Amino acid sequence: MRTTIPTRPTRSGRTGRSLVAGTGLLGLLALTACGAAETGNSGAGGEDGEWTGEVVIAQPNWVGAAANAAVAVHVLQEDLGIDARVQQLDETLAWDGLDDGSIHAILEDWGGAPEKEQLYIEEKGSVVHAGELGVVGHIGWFVPKAYADANPEVLNWENLNDFADDFRTAESGDKGQLLNGDPGFTSYDKEIVRELDLNFEVVEGGSEEALISAIQRADRDGTPLLTYWWEPHWLNAEVELVEVELPPYTEECYEDLSAIACAYPEVDLPKFLNVDFSENGGVAAEFLKNFRWDTEDQEYVAQLIQAEGMDQADAAARWVEENRDKVEAWLPEQS
Repeated sequence: MRTTIPTRPTRSGRTGRSLVAGTGLLGLLALTACGAAETGNSGAGGEDGEWTGEVVIAQPNWVGAAANAAVAVHVLQEDLGIDARVQQLDETLAWDGLDDGSIHAILEDWGGAPEKEQLYIEEKGSVVHAGELGVVGHIGWFVPKAYADANPEVLNWENLNDFADDFRTAESGDKGQLLNGDPGFTSYDKEIVRELDLNFEVVEGGSEEALISAIQRADRDGTPLLTYWWEPHWLNAEVELVEVELPPYTEECYEDLSAIACAYPEVDLPKFLNVDFSENGGVAAEFLKNFRWDTEDQEYVAQLIQAEGMDQADAAARWVEENRDKVEAWLPEQS
């Protein structure tokens, strides 16, 4: 699925830097902010601690987010008896929904809307941090392992220009191609290329699906490919990629977002809730705060959805059935 580095309170309460990235698939719905506001269903905490309305979980346009949302909705419905559904929205509209209450939760945020975070968390107080998802996100530039084995020098950015001709395509002209994903992904590859004086052109692949196809084709045919890519992702279990080493990430490097010249950071991906839901959502809100799994869990469900073509609900049901101990640990105590 997906970068700006805004300053905001981190999970431990410190002030820090968070990764933002867009990674995506799963047909993004073209909704307006007004439309998003109309789709929600606000509720209130009942006397018995139950949420009396429908819980709406935002699903940004990448398959890992689909895995999170599908499992959360399944547990809300089947274990807690609470109406719940996913709403496919890009990151900016999802944050608007958190603000107005039409969206109750974002379970995986890569920081693609830093200005919204600042406005809704720091200034309006309409959104609150809900803990970490448990998945660590990382973005970088990668090449197929076979190409890296044959050309080990390519793994240092200082040597990339020596290999630019290998990566030339019709879209990149006389420069090497750095393949990106959806134009809606938030990334700083153009800035990095410019600031490091690399003889490369960033070419938008169009979608996460296009990146996957290009990676699979390069792996199958043994052709050169330099691509923006990320972890976690289910494809990493099928295709071995090797990361190109960029200058090390520092907070100072991201102080001027128009002049980034270093690697992307790693981040413990956070969750966010609408503040009213967080305070009055009863067991529904408590469960979402408790919801925490690891990269292997997410990639398993994502692979069922994307690689095996399983319906999201069915994939979630399978994982829940196989991992009842983890689910039980998330469930609030109910009187």
